[in-house]
Formats: sequence, structure tokens, C-alpha cells
Amino acid sequence: MKRPADCETMQDIRAEIDRLDVALIELLAARAGYIDRAAIVKIGAGLPARIDDRVEEVVANVRLAAEAQGLPPDLAETLWRQLIDWSIAQEDVILRAVAPEEAK
Repeated sequence: MKRPADCETMQDIRAEIDRLDVALIELLAARAGYIDRAAIVKIGAGLPARIDDRVEEVVANVRLAAEAQGLPPDLAETLWRQLIDWSIAQEDVILRAVAPEEAK
């Protein structure tokens, strides 16, 4: 892995961006696995897919993490709110498939 300052050509920069994109996809896929598991656990606990307090907690955590890394917190929040919306929709699909009567 090259640091940005060590990249001398656009080819170097593009290779590093492509490498990071693959790593990000791997992390998102791992996160999605936890989302699927959360839906199953929520069925047993009688919880809905969307828990507003948790949504806001995740967003606050992401904003702090972004700020600590020098990334604009508003950008992180925008990205994560979309990710959270997808996650809730995914949990809803599982809740309805596994426990259709309880998920309504």
C-alpha cells in the first residue's frame, strides 16, 4: 500500500483507489452479514427493523469517527444514512420472510 504522497502517477493513484474500493466492498459485505443476523435476533427479541435511537447513535458515532480521520462529518452522515436505510429495508425483508405475522 502506498501513501497518497508516495503516488507519483495517476496509475499509482488509481491502483490504490481500486485496492481501497475492493477493501471497502469486503467491509460492507461483512457489515451486511451482521445486518442479516440482527434481523433474526430481532425476531426473537420482538424488535422492529427500525429503532430510531439506534439509528441516531450510529450516525453520531460515524460523525465522530469521520471527524477524527479528517473526513467531513456531513459526508459520512449522508453515506451512512443511505447505508442505514438499506440495512433497515434488508432487515424488513428477513423479518417478513421468517416471521410474516410478527413483522407486520
